[in-house]
Amino acid sequence: MLFKAPIAPFAFLAALVLPPMALAQPTPFSPEQREAMGGIIREYLVRNPEVLQEAFNELQRRQQEAEQAGRAQVLTAERDRLERSPRDFVLGNPQGDVTLVEFLDYNCGYCKRAVADVKALIKADPKLRMVLKDFPVLGPGSVEASRVALAAKSQLAGERLYVFHTKLMEKRGQVTGETAKAVAREMGLDLARLERDLQGDGINATLRENMELGQKLGINGTPGFVVGNEVIAGAVGAEPLKQVIANTRK
Repeated sequence: MLFKAPIAPFAFLAALVLPPMALAQPTPFSPEQREAMGGIIREYLVRNPEVLQEAFNELQRRQQEAEQAGRAQVLTAERDRLERSPRDFVLGNPQGDVTLVEFLDYNCGYCKRAVADVKALIKADPKLRMVLKDFPVLGPGSVEASRVALAAKSQLAGERLYVFHTKLMEKRGQVTGETAKAVAREMGLDLARLERDLQGDGINATLRENMELGQKLGINGTPGFVVGNEVIAGAVGAEPLKQVIANTRK
């Protein structure tokens, strides 16, 4: 994790080692005494720079713990919307004992790479329930592709829904709404109905819900996976996901 702004050494160390009451009370030291103390601290840090690294490591550990605690609260509060939203694509076993959620963008190269991993997981694990959440963060083309994919959902189910998703993911170059409509045409969907469905409020509501959930969970890019209480960033491969799924079952 990168720190966004430098921290004054005295304030930083004081925040770590002094009790809260000491920080809350006015300092009893004179300006001269404070200047002398600052010089002592500066000299000590110059001679022992590893102390700063240790302090930064401790701060990072505390920040990570706080993030994990906040994320756990979000996962508890938002579990139904995360895993059981009627707006989602559901693949694999609808009654599976573990749900793996993927936040994806149809223009994300790493999401395209992860398609094979998802296929392998679903094929190898008959108890896995897979939820796909459109999370178009890579521009207007991604948004329009997701809108068409969500509109097509009303005409697709099961294996055909998976085929549509895979075909769209496997498209090369910039994926747009027109690309998604071409896949719909190829699969024989009713295009007039598709256009009507695109005008419905449900599509925008779905995208708003997905973006809100992603933001709450700290998902800043794609793919982002959620299983149990774990949030996994990036195309990490099938084996790490399989291990987290196994741990969740335990």
